[in-house]
Amino acid sequence: MIRKFDFLVIGSGVAGMSYALRVAESGKGRVALVCKTNIEEANTAKAQGGVASVTNLKVDNFQKHITDTLIAGDYISDRRAVEQVVKGAPEGIRRLVEWGVNFDRKEDGEFDLHREGGHSEFRILHHADDTGFEIQRGLIEAVKNHPAITLLEHHFAVEIITQHHLGVEVTRRTPDIECFGAYVLDPDTRKIDTILSRVTVLATGGIGAVYSTTTNPNIATGDGIAMAYRAKATVKDMEFVQFHPTALFHHGETHPAYLITEAMRGYGGILRLPNGEEFMQKYDRRLSLAPRDIVARAIDKEMKIHGLDHVCLDVTHKPAEETRHHFPNIYAKCLSIGIDITRQYIPVAPCAHYLCGGIKVDLDACSSIKRLYAVGECACTGLHGGNRLASNSLIEAVVYAEAAAKHSLSHLEEYTFNEQVPEWNDEGTMTNEEKVLIAQDVKEVGQIMSNYVGIVRSNLRLKRAWTRLDLLYEETEELFKRVKATPDICELRNMINVGYLITRQALERKESRGLHYTIDYPKHAYDQN
Repeated sequence: MIRKFDFLVIGSGVAGMSYALRVAESGKGRVALVCKTNIEEANTAKAQGGVASVTNLKVDNFQKHITDTLIAGDYISDRRAVEQVVKGAPEGIRRLVEWGVNFDRKEDGEFDLHREGGHSEFRILHHADDTGFEIQRGLIEAVKNHPAITLLEHHFAVEIITQHHLGVEVTRRTPDIECFGAYVLDPDTRKIDTILSRVTVLATGGIGAVYSTTTNPNIATGDGIAMAYRAKATVKDMEFVQFHPTALFHHGETHPAYLITEAMRGYGGILRLPNGEEFMQKYDRRLSLAPRDIVARAIDKEMKIHGLDHVCLDVTHKPAEETRHHFPNIYAKCLSIGIDITRQYIPVAPCAHYLCGGIKVDLDACSSIKRLYAVGECACTGLHGGNRLASNSLIEAVVYAEAAAKHSLSHLEEYTFNEQVPEWNDEGTMTNEEKVLIAQDVKEVGQIMSNYVGIVRSNLRLKRAWTRLDLLYEETEELFKRVKATPDICELRNMINVGYLITRQALERKESRGLHYTIDYPKHAYDQN
């Protein structure tokens, strides 16, 4: 089946929905919004802390936010991207509010701002401790009410379409690669449809599910990055995987692990060993408010030194009623497993959380492939550099969705539908035995990545990961060629692709920088482990 849309948006988090709404409001064409599960399930909904934006001009300004971002990024951020996001943030907040998103306010009507690690001022807008969920709720309502947007839930994008599918040999040196849409699996017919588009936008989110423990939902398998890479797009900075230092440690909850927001440390939470001893003073003068990469490595080292599977976050010294008011969902979650955070320590451990790299894009969110844009976590804008500053990701998604919308709308008349694209060849069968193989391989990818490409790395570990991923790649590609495409085999292909990219680019970086820490090129003596 062949379908046509002016705009094809793959992914339904804050980035994808912001873009879809913006172009739909222009009245210039029909929009397809593809979600591989339902529209409610996205990394956006898991973001507890908030959105960073300069709003309190009495004490804060753009330069402070720019400086904080550059410091956290270990000075390898693209300053133009940093300035674009920081200066565009207030307008992005205005659009979110206009689309129905509610942020907490004080009695005088001003935003109730939090402060998080790495920020020099209080500039985090939030909605209690479920900000991402509130943003997702507001945008979903707006998307469902817009007549120009066709929502395709439980549809899985298998490949983006380029000249390669027209029989042209495409390599990484091919000039003017062009995207004509995507092949998308329809859950009802179990057939792969050809969706032709004038503009295609990848907003597929992160890659956390390639690790054995992550704060991301199971769907975060790096699909957009893998599809773009296979289409010969430029992919950059994949070695910079952020491990959130404080996920709730609870046996059995690994995908997703429950996130204990950074705002809790901004609120005054103190990191301790289970015996009550503080340890951050050994690693950074900012103590528990140091940037995430430093805190995650410190926790990782303390766990190795003492043979622990977790450390603790302590807010017992704060007023109980205030804690319950600011963090109602965390309070309820911990209480459900027998922990009263107003009286007991919260067991926490680092786990995979956010990717700073991805599909390389310019200031207009254009990838290296013509007519293909990337926004949100799957894109590498250059904002984050070596490490993302807390709460910069949601606002980056909104600002770059706006940039992508402006650019694509201004060039829309130049793009036409390519009627020569062939339909997908869906020959093949799938047996129960093969599904068992896929499930086992998914588990193996997670173990390889967590054991060898985690918070602390070495050339030996990375080479071991490369060797094992290469074997899995060969086996999976052989399987993919002889079976009917299903979401599970497609996700496995994408996870292996993403794991390979992280590992390869980690091997290529001959230094410890930002989130990439290797014992072969140690940055600080105390970090070696």
